[in-house]
Amino acid sequence: MAKVEVKQPIVDEIKAQLDGAKSLVVVDYRGISVADVTELRKQCREAGVVYKVYKNTMVRRAVEGTEFEGIVKDLEGTNAFAISKEDATLAARTVSKFIKKAKVCQLKSGVVEGTYYDAKGIEVIATIPSRDELIAKFMGSIQSPIANFARVINQIAEKKGGDAPAAEAAEEAAE
Repeated sequence: MAKVEVKQPIVDEIKAQLDGAKSLVVVDYRGISVADVTELRKQCREAGVVYKVYKNTMVRRAVEGTEFEGIVKDLEGTNAFAISKEDATLAARTVSKFIKKAKVCQLKSGVVEGTYYDAKGIEVIATIPSRDELIAKFMGSIQSPIANFARVINQIAEKKGGDAPAAEAAEEAAE
């Protein structure tokens, strides 16, 4: 059996992992203990992130001609790869959170929604909250002024002894 035949299924597996992925993060895993890598894999799995170690040559072949090709220049040394199909910042956030606690590994680079980021860029990406968190913060920020407005209208109505149903309607509109 030729070497290419043995390697092709691995390249195909990597391509399948990247198909539809929103992000790929390259992690330098030098110095990590077995216990730490087990914990990192567990955290990634729970978050819905694929964390795998592949040979650099296999990844190089798999990303050729794709939006992930930017990472090729970082494929030296010991690398692991975190892949997220659901949330563009999830892979970077999950690995970064682990690195901060364990003080092992480091983020090398990554591609998020088609854009290449170096180590500093991917660390910034890791600080971005999830889409759901951002939506919740946005909704909270637009709801607050409306609720405050309803309270003011209510207080004015109470002071004037006026129309209580109008104040209740304004409060309901804020909710």
